[in-house]
Amino acid sequence: MQISSLCSVCTKAVAISDPESGETFCGNCGQVLSDKTVETRAEWRNFSAETTHRTRTGDPASLARHDMGLATVIGRENTDARGALLSAMVRSAIGRWRTWDGRGMSHSSSDRNLQKAFDELNRLKTRLNLSSAMVEKTAYIYRKANEKKLARGRSISSLLGACIYISCRELGSSLSLRDIAENTGVKRNNLARMYRIILLALDLKIPEIDPVLCIVRIANKAGLSEKTKRQAIRTMDDAAKEKRAGKNPMGFAASILYTACLINGEHVNQRTLADAAGVTEVTLRNRLKDFRQSLTTEHPVAYA
Repeated sequence: MQISSLCSVCTKAVAISDPESGETFCGNCGQVLSDKTVETRAEWRNFSAETTHRTRTGDPASLARHDMGLATVIGRENTDARGALLSAMVRSAIGRWRTWDGRGMSHSSSDRNLQKAFDELNRLKTRLNLSSAMVEKTAYIYRKANEKKLARGRSISSLLGACIYISCRELGSSLSLRDIAENTGVKRNNLARMYRIILLALDLKIPEIDPVLCIVRIANKAGLSEKTKRQAIRTMDDAAKEKRAGKNPMGFAASILYTACLINGEHVNQRTLADAAGVTEVTLRNRLKDFRQSLTTEHPVAYA
């Protein structure tokens, strides 16, 4: 709305706007020039209990929520727009509306399954130290598996654990099935079987695990020096790819780290590296035998 800059009484151009009352008046004589000023400021409105939280929108849409964060929720406050307490009859009616609103959010078995799965995913996010990208990727894969009816007759924990492992593999994380099994309470064999079922049903192509990530993880757990870690990475580059095909990447990385420790003269026993890698000492020694042929001849190593 265009407001005249000159006052009709004193013909002074001293216009003052009051955003609270919506009035524009003359600063010289007090004549009200307009009582319908258009509000141009940001609309900081919030209907939650946190009145100090200045936000104009809600949470962003997310695949890790059963309704993707797009559903409406009846607030828990029993006050009207003026802040006055509602009557007992109105509070009782709104309480019934809240109950039916909550029931309507999960009206099908698929919605209830997603709600339980994503609640568990939020708990595992902290335990496994998952990033937001991993959580979103896991939720996407779980939704695809749920559309294929893979959740029918199977536990939510096993299906969700397998989806977490797939998302970690696709995003280049070194999280293993053993780590997921320890935090979900599902046996590793069940997770591996569910992992293969999802791959076949969704026709997924999973990249190979980067052995360098395994080396860094094991070295950090075992408390090895940076020099040994870099030596192991260089040795891994010299190793033939055929030698590690079909082998446990954690066991193979542990064998290379043990070799690097021998080269640099860092004293560490096989049990320490085997425990850090989550494999047995027998597996570590077998991987050492397989790796012996691919070693460079620059550093002759005596195997323990």
